[in-house]
Amino acid sequence: MEQNVSCGVHMNTLTMLKQEIEMFRGILLWLLGIPIPIIILLYIFYR
Repeated sequence: MEQNVSCGVHMNTLTMLKQEIEMFRGILLWLLGIPIPIIILLYIFYR
């Protein structure tokens, strides 16, 4: 019986880790994707 509980906790931890990785990946992509066009526009207009 305890093995099932341990397995459930382990799977929950893996699910949480996967969600955190996806969130980090989304933040990283946002940080790369959003500022670049703004920087390009600033460079074009304030040369």
